[in-house]
Amino acid sequence: MTSRTIKVLLAEDQSMVREALAALLGLEDDIEVVAQVARGDEVLAAARAHDIDVALMDIEMPGATGIEAAAQLHKELPAVKLVILTTFGRPGYLRSAMESGADAFLVKDAPAAQLAEAVRKVLAGERVIDPTLAAAALAEGANPLTDREREVLRAAADGSTNAELAEALHLSQGTVRNYLSTAIQKLAVRNRAEAVRIAREKGWL
Repeated sequence: MTSRTIKVLLAEDQSMVREALAALLGLEDDIEVVAQVARGDEVLAAARAHDIDVALMDIEMPGATGIEAAAQLHKELPAVKLVILTTFGRPGYLRSAMESGADAFLVKDAPAAQLAEAVRKVLAGERVIDPTLAAAALAEGANPLTDREREVLRAAADGSTNAELAEALHLSQGTVRNYLSTAIQKLAVRNRAEAVRIAREKGWL
């Protein structure tokens, strides 16, 4: 699909996984891994420094998630193609990735040849999505939580009290209580701990 070398950035916090992916992609004649980072908040600087064509990013990283890094890259360097890799095939992650501007969404255990082909396809303007995840996302439906409800649930995940959440989020305790109550009702669970668990399992947080 292209006659030139495709310059790739790998963002993955597990060094063994990152190095394995780099080695596998390095076997391709037309792909070169020119940069590797272990944190989501290092992606943009590395992408700028190495003038990359494609960024391959894990979702779970310190500093910023792959989805957050993808959104930042999409805004700052729109020509860079974005491939999200995940261990967790959660439908909500797929929706979030697509909304962040990702061009491809694949699970990490996909064959190396499939990953290399995805890199070529996104550079050619195609979108590549794991078919099983796509079907699951359609079956799951949209995330019912608002941005504010997700924010409060994320903050509540460590067991903070309403007063602590209110202070951290600069909201009143009553507002925090309302957001949590609405989220609990939408997810049809009994308490905030269950709400956090369900939302995480579905990839909505």
